[in-house]
Amino acid sequence: MSNKTRIENGKLIVPDQPVIPYIEGDGIGKDIMLPSQKVIDAAVEKAYGKSKKIIWKEVLAGEKAFIEKGTHLPDETLDAFREHLIGIKGPLTTPIGEGIRSLNVALRQTLDLFVYLRPVRWFKGVPSPVRYPSLVDMHIFRENTEDIYAGIEYMAGEEKTKKFRDFLINEMGVSKIRFPETSSFGIKPVSKEGSERLIRAALEYAIQRNLPSVTLVHKGNIMKFTEGAFKNWGYDLAENEFGKQVFTWRQFEKIKSERGKMDAEKALADAKKAGKVIVKDVITDAFLQESLLRPFDYSVIATMNLNGDYISDQLAAMVGGIGISPGANINYKSGYAIFEATHGTAPNIAGTGQANPSSLLLSGVMMLEYMGWDVAAEHVYDAMEHTFSKRFVTSDLYAQMDGATLLSTSEFADEIIKNMH
Repeated sequence: MSNKTRIENGKLIVPDQPVIPYIEGDGIGKDIMLPSQKVIDAAVEKAYGKSKKIIWKEVLAGEKAFIEKGTHLPDETLDAFREHLIGIKGPLTTPIGEGIRSLNVALRQTLDLFVYLRPVRWFKGVPSPVRYPSLVDMHIFRENTEDIYAGIEYMAGEEKTKKFRDFLINEMGVSKIRFPETSSFGIKPVSKEGSERLIRAALEYAIQRNLPSVTLVHKGNIMKFTEGAFKNWGYDLAENEFGKQVFTWRQFEKIKSERGKMDAEKALADAKKAGKVIVKDVITDAFLQESLLRPFDYSVIATMNLNGDYISDQLAAMVGGIGISPGANINYKSGYAIFEATHGTAPNIAGTGQANPSSLLLSGVMMLEYMGWDVAAEHVYDAMEHTFSKRFVTSDLYAQMDGATLLSTSEFADEIIKNMH
């Protein structure tokens, strides 16, 4: 039987012993990858005995790849992800002077991993700056290929920049560039297709998991033809493709204007009672405030790249920080998915045993869920919660917790395995 994961008729087919390519990562990557794999393997065995097993296959990227292959992103690494569909990676350093803006961006763009999924939940016992972190339970769908990730920029003083500036002024009649001679420029592409496939994925995710709402977060009040279009395309998609499975704020406002507020509120209440997904929108700056004050109002978030960057880190801070925040880059159509640690390489603590493996480990749990191995994923969630509640933590959380027990990276992983009930 083949060890290759494949996709047929839009459905992921995972063998009992899939090959999972992994990139160890730079800096603390070598410290956190093996302990994370050890925990994942233990959870799989706990859930399925010997009937299922992950076959780990190391592939190279980053500094290790440059030393061994002379390039930071070898072709065989991309080929392995294409062949096996699913992979996982540690943090990578962005190379200087090689023409790659970011290895992470290169992977996302090459494999067209258009969704960056960041679930945010709190584990009991983890210190938080907010009063009720248990109310934070959100799933961020951040567009991963457009907006600022397109990387279309022109630096002030360069010849291409002068041509672009002159085109805007002379051909397009732009008169609002305050200091044209010293301005740099960036282009923000937001397409209908790119917006729709992200929002469609968010809606399907919410429906499959019986989640209450999808919120389109945007700055359409200012950027009307990019972020404003994202919002409008989102409402169109929800109403046209998902019909009776959703109820949108746009429908609410239409009923309100035609039949009054009371009828609109009744329609909303009936939709919620029927288990429909409520599709709404909010301006980005308002969301950053409201998610702190009323986190229980939000479940699935669909947004563009730059907004998603801000939102992801704020929400992560609300539940303990980016060190325990997982992430996944996914193309739901092709099946390609790379799960990753969301933090940096932290070279100053590499090799000291101080690194927290939770971000990578929880990304591995997302990988298990993506594979359909939900029982194994729950074993890790439960064991981590039990470990945190006992205040057994690594150095980053130890400094914030009274009465905690300090563990090294490997000891923390062993403690999680011990707590798998």
